Amino acid sequence: MLKATLRSFLAHQGRLALSALAVVLSVAFVAGSLIFSDTVTRTFDQLFASTAADVTVSPREDLAAPLSSGVTPTVPASLVARVGAVDGVAAARVDVTVDNVTVVDRHRLPVGPTTGAPTIARNWYLTGHSPVRLTSGHAPHGPGEAVLDADTAHHRQVRIGDPLTVLARPGSFEVRVVGIATFTTTNPGAALIFLDTPTAQTRLLGSPDLATAVQADAAHGVGDALLKQRIAAALHSSAYELRTAGEQARSATDRLGTVLDVIKYVMLGFAGIAVLVGVFLIVNTFSMLISQRTRELGLLRALGADRRQVRRSVLTEALLLGLIGSTLGLAAGIGLAAGLIRLMGVFGMNLRSAEMVIGPPTPVAAYLVGVGVTFVAAYFPARRAAGVSPMAALSDAEIAGVGRPLRVRAVAGAAVGLLGAAALAGCAAVTRTAPAVSLLGAGVVLTLVATVLGGPLLVRPVIQVLGAGFPALFGAIGRMSRRNALRNPRRTGATASALMVGLALVGGMSVASASMSASFDQQIDKTLGADFVVQNARFQPFPREITDRVRGTHGVGVVVRQRFAPLALRLPDGKLVETTAAGYEPRLDEVAHINYARGDTAAALADGALAMDVKFARSHGVRVGTRIPVRFADGRRTGLRVGALTDQGGVDGFGTQGQLFLGLATLQRYVPGGEDSGLYVNAAPGTPKDVLRSRLEKALAAYPQVQVRDQADYKKLVHDQIAVLLYLVYALLGLAILIAVLGVVNTLTLSVVERTREIGLLRAIGLSRRQLRRMIRLESVVIAVFGAVLGLVLGLVWGVCAQRVLALRGLKALVVPWTVIVAVMAGAAVVGVVAALLPALRASRMNVLTAIAHE
Repeated sequence: MLKATLRSFLAHQGRLALSALAVVLSVAFVAGSLIFSDTVTRTFDQLFASTAADVTVSPREDLAAPLSSGVTPTVPASLVARVGAVDGVAAARVDVTVDNVTVVDRHRLPVGPTTGAPTIARNWYLTGHSPVRLTSGHAPHGPGEAVLDADTAHHRQVRIGDPLTVLARPGSFEVRVVGIATFTTTNPGAALIFLDTPTAQTRLLGSPDLATAVQADAAHGVGDALLKQRIAAALHSSAYELRTAGEQARSATDRLGTVLDVIKYVMLGFAGIAVLVGVFLIVNTFSMLISQRTRELGLLRALGADRRQVRRSVLTEALLLGLIGSTLGLAAGIGLAAGLIRLMGVFGMNLRSAEMVIGPPTPVAAYLVGVGVTFVAAYFPARRAAGVSPMAALSDAEIAGVGRPLRVRAVAGAAVGLLGAAALAGCAAVTRTAPAVSLLGAGVVLTLVATVLGGPLLVRPVIQVLGAGFPALFGAIGRMSRRNALRNPRRTGATASALMVGLALVGGMSVASASMSASFDQQIDKTLGADFVVQNARFQPFPREITDRVRGTHGVGVVVRQRFAPLALRLPDGKLVETTAAGYEPRLDEVAHINYARGDTAAALADGALAMDVKFARSHGVRVGTRIPVRFADGRRTGLRVGALTDQGGVDGFGTQGQLFLGLATLQRYVPGGEDSGLYVNAAPGTPKDVLRSRLEKALAAYPQVQVRDQADYKKLVHDQIAVLLYLVYALLGLAILIAVLGVVNTLTLSVVERTREIGLLRAIGLSRRQLRRMIRLESVVIAVFGAVLGLVLGLVWGVCAQRVLALRGLKALVVPWTVIVAVMAGAAVVGVVAALLPALRASRMNVLTAIAHE
């Protein structure tokens, strides 16, 4: 049996190659994502571990919020003397690190990265933990000198002697590059500019008496943990946070981990799609191979092989396929990880391919996925193979499902479908977000499984409709192609299911994203009353001098400043909610349209008051006049009175619960020194908007970090952000379609082999090569369109239900992007034509007499 199995495997290696490719793709994404994430994690672990001081004293921050106030947390610079006096401290120094600066060259072009990484300004000092070393020029001395990192200097063509302008919170200032520093470890993608310590304190923090941290090096023989205890005892203050080198490295790694997790989970999402679609392909391949080998398996049974041996033989072939596919997939995953590392270099993160990490979990996961998926997918065809009777050797009986009743599928599909429909209906009916999301997820999974189970039942009615025009358009060729697609509903359903998964995903996400865009458009139209909004490209705060430039621009009428601050509320129901509040100036009504359930803007912005969303207030027992204890990021506490309740019916944006806002004067009292995050600007009477925009852009030309946007620009910004998610879905769709095309090619190729004698007889009675190719192409098109119809119908249902979940967060518009739907249907037909090219060519090249004699 083993010899027979190996010979059978080698005899069908060409037919199994396409299935092996599905395994290779699945394993490659799993292995590549693990290798890449492990490499990046280890690289940054080494970076953080090698650059962290033995003990770091930094200001304690109790709150973390998605929107920053622009206040840089600091400690007194005099703390360095107290830390340096602690027994066991070999050296102590002031650290000034600010990551919200902008650096521009003489042409006012940004010198820092434009890919999202920060531009970091630091004070210059060299220790055994320094991330850079001076490789040309000299260290900065005095207020007009700076050192730039080598990667930034190379990418932006900055040389020693070139002037730069640093745009910092206290104000802009000019420097001249006097040195170039090279990273001793991996460049994380940021741009670094170094100033001497007094200049950094004064220009970046606004005072020579401040620092962002104090670093201490341990004396020989003194452990980090012991030194941390001694410094904590000497400072005896809860205002500071002390971390050892290991704790500092872990903290930095944890902050980075969220970004790495996104990359890893995106790639694992690709792997999941590849695995799911690959299952259909492998099931179909083995089902057809077993169908074609009915006589061979029957002869084995007649010669004495029992059912277990036949089943074991088929599963052994699957195991061999999985091992080969997993090995090739692991190699492809290493190449994929190397490509990602090289791609990260384009974005400024210079990882080294030579330091690629291939830990033991990676090959284990690769072979578990590859072998496991193939083994599971081949199990049911193997069971059917074991059911071949010895008498099958004497007949042309098929066991791939032709003629077998679909009652079990009908019952199972109906039961699962009813559960899925109930979950989706519940998702649309509930009024709380968390259960709605859970029901949506359950409904999506159950309806997908139901459609896969019930797919063969839908083949006959749907394909009869889709192919109804074939006889009229293509005559007998069209009629035969439609009958070929109907010949084996199980095979057609499995082939179409591979395409259905990807198209259901894109259909659902297209509805959800179009609805999100339309909802945001409605919200912007309803709330934004300003002619222009001046904001940072990444919604970060900007220096006060930008505000002064805008106010001083000729033709400007009203300017309302916006500032954010993280805070924590102790609500009447006892819950502690951490969120972000916005501060505005008194003329808010002139630049925004706010609907109040109780109170008005004057009450909301009054001294010591705040406003919140009426639904949030009701859910926590808050009323107008309620005094709420508030804690700010630096630990300051106060009580603020609820002056107004808003009812915007809008979007809970940026994760800010309660949609809180208050007067800028109140916010400034408890969060002094903050920076503006936005300016809402109206043109003065008699000044055309386009003229004012031109003047504003000219006035802000020296500040490339901010943009002037009107309502249309604001909408485009939101659409672009949503499009990023949609592009990811389209990429997943592309992968699913690639594997689905392989599935259609495989199905048609094996179908051609299966129908060799039939094709020979058709050719003998006058069917031309061109007619034969057309027949196979039409069969492929109708199968692909059938998969597209199932996928899009399923996706539209998912999308509508997803929109009902979004409506609970204020995104109430429902939009079906019919252009995308029509394009996908047309694309499915193209996929069918492309997938049929090779099988049709092979069929047309058959020798007629050889085909007739084929058994």
